[in-house]
Amino acid sequence: MTLAARLGPLLPEHVVGRIAQLLYPRFEPELAHLDDYLPRGCRTAVDIGGWYGPWSRRLASRAQSVVTIEPVPHLARTLERILPPNVRVVQAAAGDKPGTARLWFPEGDAGTRGLSSLIRRDLHTHGVDVRCSPVDELELRDVDFIKIDVDGSELATLQGARETLERDHPTLLIELEARIQPTAPIVDLLTTHGYRGWVLPGAAWLPLDDFDLDTHQRDTAHVASHGLLRRVLPFAGPRYVNSVLFLPDGRRPSPARIPASSVRHR
Repeated sequence: MTLAARLGPLLPEHVVGRIAQLLYPRFEPELAHLDDYLPRGCRTAVDIGGWYGPWSRRLASRAQSVVTIEPVPHLARTLERILPPNVRVVQAAAGDKPGTARLWFPEGDAGTRGLSSLIRRDLHTHGVDVRCSPVDELELRDVDFIKIDVDGSELATLQGARETLERDHPTLLIELEARIQPTAPIVDLLTTHGYRGWVLPGAAWLPLDDFDLDTHQRDTAHVASHGLLRRVLPFAGPRYVNSVLFLPDGRRPSPARIPASSVRHR
């Protein structure tokens, strides 16, 4: 168990949320590079798999409204308390049809570690029944961005958002893990909707077509077992890329920006 997993249950949840919000742009650089792909004047953003809200809070400062979908009951309640007023929290799991499903957790965990899933894996030992709500049934309009982190339920989540994709063509940021589910069906589905994938393994965005995601994840799988704190330390080693940006209609991400603080003055 990681250090963060040990300390998390001992801290007030709003404190854990604040720490997550501070560290996550280093853990997930795609969040730090939001300006590269988030549409200007973003109307509605959807955060599927809110956890402690690092994405929701950043999106709330740039979008008119944010809808955060989080199935873990205590996390959903925490998000309702700590997120800005323009965020609506939906306590449910995204899927392809309404109803209930079993949400699985690792031993000794109830969602704090961010490893819960509707897809049971070897690490999961217990679960709770949660409500399922397809994105299309939330009656959202003007959706410009959707982030999806659902640990294996990506295909069902996208199928439950089919009408939204066809109507609004939102930018998508999807966490894909070859060790959990094959990535090709997701990429193929989005290709039929006119999307192209991009990844950020370093300072610049690369087309997914030019980056072997499955091989990269296999070669850096040991990094995925490291906790959040260890992975954000300087000189932490190779990065494990598991987030893919999908842009519609031939769009491309802007060049990665260089922070002014990193520019050397002569």
